[in-house]
Amino acid sequence: MCNTHIPVNIKNQNKHDQEHKFWSRRSFLQALGIAGSGSMMLGSNMLTASAPSPLTAAIANAPTDAILILIRLSGGNDGLSTVIPIEQYDTYRNARPNIYLPESKILKLTDEFGIPTYMNSLEAMWGEGQFKAVHGVGYENQSLSHFTGSDIYANTDLTTTGFTGLDTGWMGRYFENIYPDYLVNPPASPAAIQIGNFGSLVFQGEETNYAFVTSNIDQLEQIAESGVQYSLEDSLFNSCMYGDQLKFLRGVANTTYEYSGLIHEAYERGQNQVAYQDNGFARQLALLARLIKGNLGTKVYMISMGGFDTHGNQPLAHERLMSNLSIAVNNFYDDLAFTEQDDKVLSMTFSEFGRRIFENGSNGTDHGKAAPTLFFGSGLNGSAFVGEHPSLDNPNSRGNLEYTMDFRDLYATVLAEWLCVPIPLVEQHLLNHPYNPVNLGFSCSGVDFPDIVYSDDPPTPPTPQDPDGTDPDPDLLEAIVHKPFYPTKETPHIYLEMPFSAHVDIQLYNILGQNVGTVFNEMMFEGSTEINIRDRMPTTLSTGKYIYRIQVAERKMSKSIMVS
Repeated sequence: MCNTHIPVNIKNQNKHDQEHKFWSRRSFLQALGIAGSGSMMLGSNMLTASAPSPLTAAIANAPTDAILILIRLSGGNDGLSTVIPIEQYDTYRNARPNIYLPESKILKLTDEFGIPTYMNSLEAMWGEGQFKAVHGVGYENQSLSHFTGSDIYANTDLTTTGFTGLDTGWMGRYFENIYPDYLVNPPASPAAIQIGNFGSLVFQGEETNYAFVTSNIDQLEQIAESGVQYSLEDSLFNSCMYGDQLKFLRGVANTTYEYSGLIHEAYERGQNQVAYQDNGFARQLALLARLIKGNLGTKVYMISMGGFDTHGNQPLAHERLMSNLSIAVNNFYDDLAFTEQDDKVLSMTFSEFGRRIFENGSNGTDHGKAAPTLFFGSGLNGSAFVGEHPSLDNPNSRGNLEYTMDFRDLYATVLAEWLCVPIPLVEQHLLNHPYNPVNLGFSCSGVDFPDIVYSDDPPTPPTPQDPDGTDPDPDLLEAIVHKPFYPTKETPHIYLEMPFSAHVDIQLYNILGQNVGTVFNEMMFEGSTEINIRDRMPTTLSTGKYIYRIQVAERKMSKSIMVS
């Protein structure tokens, strides 16, 4: 046998027949590893081009440069560890006596809401109008099953139960209208690219899956670097029962659409101009940035991050996950800004459910309901918390937050107002869910948005000033004292002496001039202070030389500092 996954071991002809009954076309393709764009040649009947869709002309006349990135937080992200309701802080803290975030670990973005300090890489995006969080996203009678919940967020069919539900996805139905003759006349570039097999129902249509799917980032990186999706060396198939068939099918996947080659060409044209972290999620965004900058032409991407099923030891796990996400997203948009493409790319998170208000007995939280959806990108035209946050004082009998925003309304807004899909077709794609758009800062349809609750107007970043509101005296600015010092070899500090109270921003850069993160960004009173760089940074710093830059009003000061 070869290494291809075979669900039923074949020992005789009866088992062989049983295997063919067991495998559906979809599971067979997934087992071969070519689900998605390679599957169109494997239907039992040769399909011919169908009549043009009513959407075709509309798409041709609509903006074509908008790109959507779906970020799946697999496992059920805890919303109360992502967006902290400051006005309900006492209730939040009492419900989570062992895992709550102390006020010192909350980055206050408005008077009402904050994010954990380990997500402080998003602070710059907030200040630049590139970050919105929508409260209380969910749906009526929300499922707490990983499988059912994932399917509902993919197919938008609220009647889904167990393993029964609509087997097409919201994006699959969207692409089905754009490419009515996809099976014989596919688009020049992959309609969608997905990293990770989970949640592939999102792109599933009636006849095929519209995404170019790879199991993991390693596989897509290999395709991007080499232009070859599968090795066709004869030696790999000599001992395989289905060697000839697999070789043919994999050849079809490689040659019919030539998508692997197109991905490779875009990869070669594009460049990353920002240093990303070395973790799976950061690598996914780094590769997407390079493909986008290489003008691949793909409109929708889906990536994922696992590990959010935090029944135990949640604080450390969630800190690691959301720190990685925040840093990578910030780096991604900085990267796109080099080619002025950051305003063309919208990213949104989704997860199969949220988690409960109350902690469990294992320093974690159990499956819950509503949770925030995060949006990123310059196209948002302003940062804000959107919608009504669910009350922590009135949970249901199981301690769940009830939804205040239907997830389908967010999908509809993205389809109609970002991808410029006509509203009647949006409602069709979402199974006749009435169009109820949310004002996320972009508009394509021209409809008037209903009144939407913004939790607070985004505050204007404070201008460094004296306490009386006047600009600091230049002589006082010159009197600021700063220097690196090392109480121990492993603990680099910055000593800062302020002759007046003012807002102080301290950024850390590596020797290549790339921003590593924010060390300090708040008011500092007159006097001296010692700032421990390691304690202030959300991630572990590598050993080496760094440069810190202090900005007070218009004055910028910098020095190098060693991290051991």
